[in-house]
Formats: sequence, structure tokens, C-alpha cells
Amino acid sequence: MNLGAQLAEGKTKIVYAHPDDPALAIIVHKDGISAGDGARRHTVPGKGALSGRTTANVFALLNRAGIATHFVAAPEPAMMIVRRCAMIPLEVVNRRVATGSYVRRNPAVLEGTRFDPPLLEFFLKDDARHDPQVTPEDIVAQGIASAAEVERMASESRRVFLLVEWAWAAQDVTLCDMKIEFGRDMAGALIVADVIDNDSWRIWPGGAKERMLDKQVYRNMPVVTDEGLEQVRRLYAEVASRTDNWRELSVPAHERA
Repeated sequence: MNLGAQLAEGKTKIVYAHPDDPALAIIVHKDGISAGDGARRHTVPGKGALSGRTTANVFALLNRAGIATHFVAAPEPAMMIVRRCAMIPLEVVNRRVATGSYVRRNPAVLEGTRFDPPLLEFFLKDDARHDPQVTPEDIVAQGIASAAEVERMASESRRVFLLVEWAWAAQDVTLCDMKIEFGRDMAGALIVADVIDNDSWRIWPGGAKERMLDKQVYRNMPVVTDEGLEQVRRLYAEVASRTDNWRELSVPAHERA
């Protein structure tokens, strides 16, 4: 489809204005993959289409559950039409299993510790400062969001996490943690936005860390080779295929708004 003016570009996507509707935008997923706040960067041919497919499957599930998102449609695998919104510069993370950066920051917590309910953390989107953790009080004090918005991001992110956790559990896959982002639509309402793909979570089939399917495989590579990038592509293809099955999922009543 036709694209309007470019509005923004990140490491893994480009955002364009919609050519006909100022209330909409178009996200095009790139084939790039990065780690370490962009210190490691590579291209995985076909990743954009796979990430777009996964994101569309996730957001369609959220929409069916009555969760407010920016997602409208995915006319092509690497492209989606979204409601235009002003992004809030925060990553909102829910954790079910202690792993990764959490145990590095909290060495007294054992790897694999389960959090019930999921543990919530906020991080400021700032690559130069390595996305520092930020408290709800600091978010309000810095004028990033109001107290009411922080409370809503907390509650909505947990709803998103529990729904996606439920969908993965149907395939015996453990959702360890997941980060999402929010934006304000043109009316000022908070909505789940950006992307939710295989870069956004840690997923362990059968609860086994050694079987991980997510971006952590790329982060863990001591040296990135062509064979390693092909392994990453295969994992992203498997995850896209697994989330295709979510199109047939009937969201249970207790998961709907």
C-alpha cells in the first residue's frame, strides 16, 4: 500500500503517516536485530515479516479480549496499520520468572524464582543511559505520566501479561517476562502500542531455559555468525507460526474486559 511521510525510525521499525487518514499511521518492520542498546546489530533476512506476523497475532488477541491497543490491521506481514498516538518513553515489564537482568540486579534472588502475582517494573527508554529503572513516583515527578496513568499502565500491562501467558500456556510454553509500551491516542487515552514480538519476551517451552525461543539466543552468542543468524531466523519463524494458532483461540470470559 502507499505510504505517507516518514514520522520516525527505530532499530527495528519505521513509522509512516497514513496517506489518507491523519488518525492512522503505518508501521513497517525492518529485518534488523540488536542487543546491548544497539552495541550489537545485525540483519536477519525475513525477520521483519516474522516480527510483523507475531505482533499482529498478539495485538489481534488483545483486541479480542477488549484491551485498548493501537492495532487496526496488518495488510502485509511486515506492515501494520495503527491508530496514531504519542508514545510514552517507558518500557513496562511484568516478570513471572526471575531471570536475565533481574537476577543480575538482585543477586539475592535465585534464578527461576516465580513471582505470583507477576512483578512489575518500569524502565525509561534512553539508550544512552541504558534504559534505567524508574519508580512510579519518579515517572510522575518527571512529568512523563500522571499518577492515574501510571496506575492504569500497571493494571493494563498485567492484563496483557496474563492473557499472553494464558495463550502460551496452551502450548506448554512458559512466559517468563514481557515488556510492552503505551501511547496516548489523539483523544489522550492510554492504549497499548508499539510492537509485541519475539524481541519483547522470554519464552521457555516446557519451562526449560535451555529450550528458549526468543531474542535471548542472539544476546547469548559470544560471536555472531551466519549460522547463528540463521538459527535466530528459524526461532522467529517458529514463534510466528506458534502465534498463528492464537487466531483460533477463543478468549475466556474472565480474560475479557
